[in-house]
Amino acid sequence: MSRRIVLVLLALAAAEPISAKTAEAIMMQTSVESPTEKRIVYPESPRVGQVDEYHGVKVADPYRWLEDLDSQQTRDWVAAQNRLTSAYLAAIPEREPIRKRLTELWNYERYTVPIQHGGRYFFTRNDGLQNQNVLYRVDTPGGEPKLVLDPNTLSQDGTIAMTGWSVSEDGKLLAYGLSSGGSDWQEWRVRDVETGRDLPDVLKWVKFSLAAWTHDNKGFFYSRYDEPHEGRPLEEANFYQKLYYHRIGTPQSADELVYQRPDRKEMGFIAAVTEDGRYLVIQAWKGTETENGVFYKDLRQPGSRVVELLDRFDAAYSFINNEGPIFWVQTDLGAPRGRVMAIDLRDPAREKWRELIPQGTETLQGVTCLNDTFVALYLKDAHSQVRQFDLAGKPLREVELPGLGSAEGFTGHRKDRETFFSFSSFTAPGTIYRYDLETGKATVFRHPEIKGFDPGRYETKQVFFPSKDGTRIPMFLTYKKGLKLDGSNPTYLYGYGGFNVSLVPAFSTPHLVWMERGGVYAVANLRGGGEYGEDWHQAGMKLKKQNVFDDFIAASEWLVANGYTSRRKLAIAGYSNGGLLTAACMVQRPDLYGAVIVGVGVLDMLRFNKFTIGWGWTSDYGSPENPEELKALYAYSPYHNLKPGTAYPPTLITTADHDDRVVPAHSFKFAAAIQHANAGPHPTLIRIETRAGHGGGKPTSKKIDEAADELSFLFNELRGEGAGEPKAAGK
Repeated sequence: MSRRIVLVLLALAAAEPISAKTAEAIMMQTSVESPTEKRIVYPESPRVGQVDEYHGVKVADPYRWLEDLDSQQTRDWVAAQNRLTSAYLAAIPEREPIRKRLTELWNYERYTVPIQHGGRYFFTRNDGLQNQNVLYRVDTPGGEPKLVLDPNTLSQDGTIAMTGWSVSEDGKLLAYGLSSGGSDWQEWRVRDVETGRDLPDVLKWVKFSLAAWTHDNKGFFYSRYDEPHEGRPLEEANFYQKLYYHRIGTPQSADELVYQRPDRKEMGFIAAVTEDGRYLVIQAWKGTETENGVFYKDLRQPGSRVVELLDRFDAAYSFINNEGPIFWVQTDLGAPRGRVMAIDLRDPAREKWRELIPQGTETLQGVTCLNDTFVALYLKDAHSQVRQFDLAGKPLREVELPGLGSAEGFTGHRKDRETFFSFSSFTAPGTIYRYDLETGKATVFRHPEIKGFDPGRYETKQVFFPSKDGTRIPMFLTYKKGLKLDGSNPTYLYGYGGFNVSLVPAFSTPHLVWMERGGVYAVANLRGGGEYGEDWHQAGMKLKKQNVFDDFIAASEWLVANGYTSRRKLAIAGYSNGGLLTAACMVQRPDLYGAVIVGVGVLDMLRFNKFTIGWGWTSDYGSPENPEELKALYAYSPYHNLKPGTAYPPTLITTADHDDRVVPAHSFKFAAAIQHANAGPHPTLIRIETRAGHGGGKPTSKKIDEAADELSFLFNELRGEGAGEPKAAGK
């Protein structure tokens, strides 16, 4: 089970693709000539007199009407914005060459780490341009793959995705969750692995859940919410999650309610069954708080109650495995970088806990139990290290990794002598390795190859720079070898900085295209993340959230000061909490950036808690209902801090009509507000995707389209001369 539960886990019709000729006509219709340049005329966004009072402070919200996603006024506004944005992007000369190159590079075979159940190995594969990964099984690691489930057959446009799956202990049944159009809502079904046929079982209104099979293979535990009110499934706040047991072959209405907390509406549950089949382990979460609870139920005793073993919610706890009534737990209690403890259920008093693996210099990310050893994944300055310990905590060996990058996987069972892991970097996609836990030898299981791309032409380095308050911040830089530090390089700076999320070296096809064209790709490891443990996380939370923006601004200034780029050539991009990051930094320092991507961002910091799972983010942001935290939120809220008469840099806001994590109203309101406030010639556009959500399950075709639009926008705006309209190539 993951150490962290992060549910940050964060006709709205786009215009049809249009030709360059049509784009030019639309641009002519929506623009007027000024004495010096052509300015964009934006769709009308009426301002209303909505004013709210927060702890005595009156706050205007002139675009509140855009929160009504289904009103005709909002639909018309969305259609008009999409027509303008589509026309602008279609007129960029490099857009189609970029799309073509993205498609070429994206077309490579990809695998996920195999998982073994009942003597069978299960993994997903994508042949390159398939919209969704396909689930296969093999009887031996080198065997011929057999199809289990192909989500690409479920919809013509690839927008039905398999967002979760779990195999029964005997390897014969598959429980799997489907999401439509990118929504967080899932519908779970059950399939016979051998025949490929679905059973009648259908489970609805499932969200933020796994499926945990009992060892008799007769059913599984899962979590769900009550059915939302009619017409509001993508907006209504989600409270009162309940844990159920579903027995195969019975209707959902007959499912057994295992646990609920009607007194704690924000509490949710992730279930697991211990490897010996004896215990149900419940990880209880509250929003995106890293602090959680761990409860259990003895499955060998019919009618046994749920025991709230760790119920203080004072630290992060994650169940690893057990030796009978001895639970091995990873925690940051008294150890902000993590440690492993043993808890005896027969005498669970805290003073009786035993420390097995003490806190180290590096940050402990996760622990599994394999071949009667602990395999621990660490982060050292935001890149992976992996170590083995015996069950008493004695160090055995360090797993040799191919270089500076990130490792994941190492799943399996306690008696397994082998496991699999994936290793990737900024220039190499995930290679799957088979690892012998007794000898410590790793061999390549699957190695993806990208035709026409030579990773040897690029280099990655890690630098450190001081933030505003002197804190030392790490940043990865990747670019072509032989880069000249003359300030002329287009630079793409990415960040996140929140919810204990660590940014590690990761492969991305769009960033290859960026670097192929001479760009520098930079990733800053900001406070608020988990790179250096819980202390690093807390340094960017609530009243300290401004530290995150200061870190990102300092990264930007460092890149300029050290000759990697110039202000006019510097682009910033972020998504979800990262969209908040880029919007806030752009609002605070509009002079510093040449172009900005604000992706699916949290942008109205006074109303984020009103929709879907937004209430859960108060653990990181603070609550508008708290006077002191409201003051901090209001001070940086991007929607509320735009200043009319300011020249803002070129900005592309992206969102999706099915985003029920960060509802699109955030982006709608911010787009209307910046278009009203912007006094400069640069474009401030919004791209609204249809049949898509926050990002999970997005089909490959939509990923390529979105990346082509974003990269062509950035290259066009960073080119230098002029503003307010697409430039001809070469200018």
